[in-house]
Amino acid sequence: MAAEPAEVVRPLRRVEYDQLVALGVFQDERVELLDGTIYAMSPIGIPHNYAVQELNELLVLALHGRAKVRPQMSYAASELSEPEPDLMVTPLIAWDKEQANVAHLIIEVAESSLAHDRGRKRRLYASCGVPEYWIVNLPERCIEVYTLPTGNAYTRVDKYEPGQAIRLGAFNDVEVRVSDVIR
Repeated sequence: MAAEPAEVVRPLRRVEYDQLVALGVFQDERVELLDGTIYAMSPIGIPHNYAVQELNELLVLALHGRAKVRPQMSYAASELSEPEPDLMVTPLIAWDKEQANVAHLIIEVAESSLAHDRGRKRRLYASCGVPEYWIVNLPERCIEVYTLPTGNAYTRVDKYEPGQAIRLGAFNDVEVRVSDVIR
């Protein structure tokens, strides 16, 4: 008896995903492309919205004229991945001809998505060489800061809790107090 041939799954490429988005295929859906697979994104709750709102305001004011702060916009991570992080800080580029593909800092706010943000997304951002990745960990009321990417891992992680402040790696004069983000 001959063995059945193994199934081959072809990943969706980012350029194809962008074409589908432009055609309106995912209208009214919250999805993102990771490793060639389309994932549904978790619903956003009030604590999540608050954290994104406060971080956005703090970073826009602190980085005006020095960097772009891009809330909930696509990041061209690789040929097979286009996540939509909650916030990213990019160089002063207009990004009017292409998706952002370089970032000083990427931030994910996590309630129900904590395992996903610590796993697949952390590996993806490290493999892209994103120098600093934050997870605003709402269940544990802290901000996890991942730095020093090597391969698909970060070699350093620091946890900051209410009462502590974080200095941005690329902009050491900018400080974010955890208690301003997590209530």
